[in-house]
Amino acid sequence: MQQDEDLAISSQSGLPAVIRRKTFLETLHDRLPHGATHILGALASLALFGIAAYILANVLSHVSFSDVVEALKSTSGGQILAALFFTVLSYFALTGYDVSALRQIRHYSPYRVTALASFASYAISFNLGFPIVTGAAVRYWIYSRVGMSALQVANLTVITGVTFWLGMTTVVGLSLVKAAGTLAALDHLPAALHVALGILTLATVAGYGAWVALEPRRIRLRGHVLQMPGVLATVEQLFVGAADLCAASAVLYVLLPNSVQLDYTAFLAIYVFACILGVVSHAPGGIGVFEATMLHALPGASQESVLASLLLFRLVYYFLPFVAALATLGADEGARRWSALREAVARIVEERTP
Repeated sequence: MQQDEDLAISSQSGLPAVIRRKTFLETLHDRLPHGATHILGALASLALFGIAAYILANVLSHVSFSDVVEALKSTSGGQILAALFFTVLSYFALTGYDVSALRQIRHYSPYRVTALASFASYAISFNLGFPIVTGAAVRYWIYSRVGMSALQVANLTVITGVTFWLGMTTVVGLSLVKAAGTLAALDHLPAALHVALGILTLATVAGYGAWVALEPRRIRLRGHVLQMPGVLATVEQLFVGAADLCAASAVLYVLLPNSVQLDYTAFLAIYVFACILGVVSHAPGGIGVFEATMLHALPGASQESVLASLLLFRLVYYFLPFVAALATLGADEGARRWSALREAVARIVEERTP
């Protein structure tokens, strides 16, 4: 009886008819009350956000805001220009998420449409949060013009999410291995532990690559079957995701004061870890959680100067693209409506002309 409960027919999800044993997590999920996992996840996110808020409040209570203003003024124009450059580079890499996903779902879209959908969806969801809702809504608004259905947009959103996590795990794995000594000096954990964690993380990525390479893999998405990218598409996702993260982290790195004596690889590991905590907290853009982590982790600088860099990072990487996305969407919609109006007026004039 117990054995029957632990078996599932995978053909029900569109896979070949083979018997497989349920994993521990699947069995646990089945035995929990309906909705319990969502409640537990929400409570964990709230707890994480609460801890970060406490740390951030404690830090801010000892910060001199006049020193923060002075640190902002001391930021050079070269630093701002470099941050703007890496911001553009990061958002350009983000368009690769959609290009790769569109290829996977076998749907053609002109690059200008793809770039607009990708840029606007990420710029808005980064600031408003709830990317599955906000990002997907913006994408559907734009991609529906080229004949994409809501299900196709949902599939694309899932694939871009996989790209993000592949890039994230790859970057953190490599940085843990390469900067093990520096990170060990910061957190006082053995360097060998960082190397082991990095290798384990990279092994997870390699395992996923092997899993999709052996045969076509499918998952169920609200009753619909979605085929996962194959090994070549996975490698492409990996590089695109890593490029985006490296460019995004470089935005903050170039804004840091000179007193932060930390090589880029070690900084990258800290940045990705802060991003992961921000994502898990479900706070818009990881706000609060990201800042608390960076303020606690970055060595060799006053908290006022680091806080100034974080404020500039929010302005350059989040707020400016958000404003640009709203302006671009407004201009695009205005141009579409103006074009439709001109066509309607031209038809009326043509019909009334003898």
